[in-house]
Amino acid sequence: MAKILGTQLFVHRLSFFTNHQELKTLFAPFGVVKEARLIRDPKTQRPKGFGFVTFETEAEAQKALKAMNGRIVRGRLIFVEYANDKSQKSDADS
Repeated sequence: MAKILGTQLFVHRLSFFTNHQELKTLFAPFGVVKEARLIRDPKTQRPKGFGFVTFETEAEAQKALKAMNGRIVRGRLIFVEYANDKSQKSDADS
């Protein structure tokens, strides 16, 4: 069975000063970014230093992952990996 990699990437160790537009711009050279979302603290509304980037195709996501994982952005070493699909996680727990 072929493994489906997905189109959504999890990006962590981002600078707390990164905004969603900057995140989108950072990943745009690798393909069509459908969504760039930073996770914020619900109380303070400050970014938590991680987010998600969703591409149109798996090939674009793979290209971005290879190019951006381990890159220094705003003085921080960032890591990029495929986002875990919640439905796959719950199926595995059953």
